[in-house]
Amino acid sequence: MLVGYSSSSEEDGEPGSEARSRNSRRSVEEDEGSRDLPAKKKARTEELDPKTRLPLPGCLLSMFPDDDDETLTEDSSLHGGRIRSFKHERGNWATYVYLPYHPEEEFEELLEELLSTLGAHGPILTQQEEFHLSLSQTVVLRHHWIQPFTQSLQSGLSQCRRFACSAATLKVYCNAERTRTFLGMEVSTGHAQLLDLVRVIDKTMTEFQLDTFYKEPSFHVSLAWCVGDQTEKMKELLQELQVLRCC
Repeated sequence: MLVGYSSSSEEDGEPGSEARSRNSRRSVEEDEGSRDLPAKKKARTEELDPKTRLPLPGCLLSMFPDDDDETLTEDSSLHGGRIRSFKHERGNWATYVYLPYHPEEEFEELLEELLSTLGAHGPILTQQEEFHLSLSQTVVLRHHWIQPFTQSLQSGLSQCRRFACSAATLKVYCNAERTRTFLGMEVSTGHAQLLDLVRVIDKTMTEFQLDTFYKEPSFHVSLAWCVGDQTEKMKELLQELQVLRCC
């Protein structure tokens, strides 16, 4: 027997005796049930109790700071003085569409002469590590957008045909934040075809509610850059640099 209780007529006749009997049975059953719990299950129950959990060491908590408690900071000196155009946030991916350019030996020799001439009379520029022609602005994608974004671009651009493209004119550019100045070569052949590509890319940007490209873009390949707005100084040297490029 799990429960023992009295069934005398006196107790049955007392007010509340039935309720006391039920409470008594429930209490005894709970006590018996707790004794029947396996040791592992009881230990697991204690582990789930937040009052019995041990606190995490401070060294582990500092590895994963909350965005609200600590702001991510960057040292621009580690990136040649470059400053982000927008704040970095976890889960965001800075993205842009571009055509890569793989330079030949003659191009690298010409670029070395250009930078040497410019450095002797104006600001010292840092050569681009890689060369490309941008077809979109820099936008921010969430991680789960990356695959459908890429698929949308592939679908739209799959019908585009190959075409020739060349650049001939030196030009100075400055970013919207006026934090960097670039020396670039503007496209002279293939401008119309590049506009067709931009229209296709803009459709994808609109689909994801992102910024489209400039209305009147100046397609170019950036050659080198410097920190700050050095537009006026570099424009003064353009004529001399252009003569050197033509030679």
